[in-house]
Amino acid sequence: MQKIKDFQNTIGYNFQSEGLLRQALTHSSYANEKHMKKLSDNERLEFLGDAVLELVSSDFLYKNYQKLPEGELTKLRASIVCEPTLALCAKELHLGEYLLLGKGEDQTGGRERKSILSDALEAVIGAIYLDGGFANAKEFVLKYIMTDIEHKQLFYDSKTILQEVVQGEHESLQYVMTEESGPDHNKSFTVEAHIDNVCLGVGSGHTKKAAEQEAAYRALLKIREDKEQNR
Repeated sequence: MQKIKDFQNTIGYNFQSEGLLRQALTHSSYANEKHMKKLSDNERLEFLGDAVLELVSSDFLYKNYQKLPEGELTKLRASIVCEPTLALCAKELHLGEYLLLGKGEDQTGGRERKSILSDALEAVIGAIYLDGGFANAKEFVLKYIMTDIEHKQLFYDSKTILQEVVQGEHESLQYVMTEESGPDHNKSFTVEAHIDNVCLGVGSGHTKKAAEQEAAYRALLKIREDKEQNR
């Protein structure tokens, strides 16, 4: 299957058993639709990958943030391995393009759904671990997830950080929903983050909260960019 080979080229890892990668990319909707045998989807691999990801991320943060206490390390790790951040990493790999989804899931935006993308990314980690051992799985995590930590933390805490920035500058902050579409089971929201009635960031998501989080993140990046230019 060409997509399987293309994805291996994308991540720079060649599977000895391509069946493991195919399973990692197989969503339950596809397995059910194709009447595949029980446990053929990626859920068990996701379970394994989640554990590998937690160990690798914990080891990385312990060694690289030696002045942080346990509570801060836990918070930092949470910002990196949470669903929205993992989905962000998955999008950078164009993971959604390679997923095997049922027709219904595909037609309702499954390739962009954060829960599906983050679960599939963890499943890929689990598949690499089984196929090539811990060292290869660790290399994948460090290369594609444990990077740009500052921005990932900013994304995770974006609404809180933006609120603090606004309070410090005595400005007003509003989240304005500009679009709502889709059926009840698959809503999509677009939200703008307005500071002093000026739109500084736009976000979208399947919940208002997710859309607001992305809008806040975009606004923070814009504020940082403006400050850099004004120096």
